[in-house]
Amino acid sequence: MAPSTSSKPTTLTATYTSPTASQSFTHPLPSSATTSTAQKTEYLSTLRQSVTKLQDEVNAFLTEKMDEDKALAAKAGLEVDEKKEEERYGEEDDEDDG
Repeated sequence: MAPSTSSKPTTLTATYTSPTASQSFTHPLPSSATTSTAQKTEYLSTLRQSVTKLQDEVNAFLTEKMDEDKALAAKAGLEVDEKKEEERYGEEDDEDDG
C-alpha cells in the first residue's frame, strides 16, 4: 500500500509582530511530495528562491519601519541611536547571502 500524500498547499511564511505593527509574508511552494530526483531538485530550487524573496521583503519592511521611527524621533527632536536601531531591528549580514 502506497503512503498517502496530502493535497494541502505548502507555503513559506514569516510573521513580524511588534507593539505597533504586524506583518505576514507568504510565498506558495509546489508540493513537496515528490519522488524523482529532478522533482526534488526543482522543489529545492523553488524553495531557495522563495526564501531569498521572503528575506528581501522582510528586509524592505524593516528598513521602512526604521525610517518611520527615525522620522518620528527627528520630529520629536530626539537623536537616533544607530546602535540601538541595529539591536532592535537586526543588522543584515551580507556574508550569509548566497
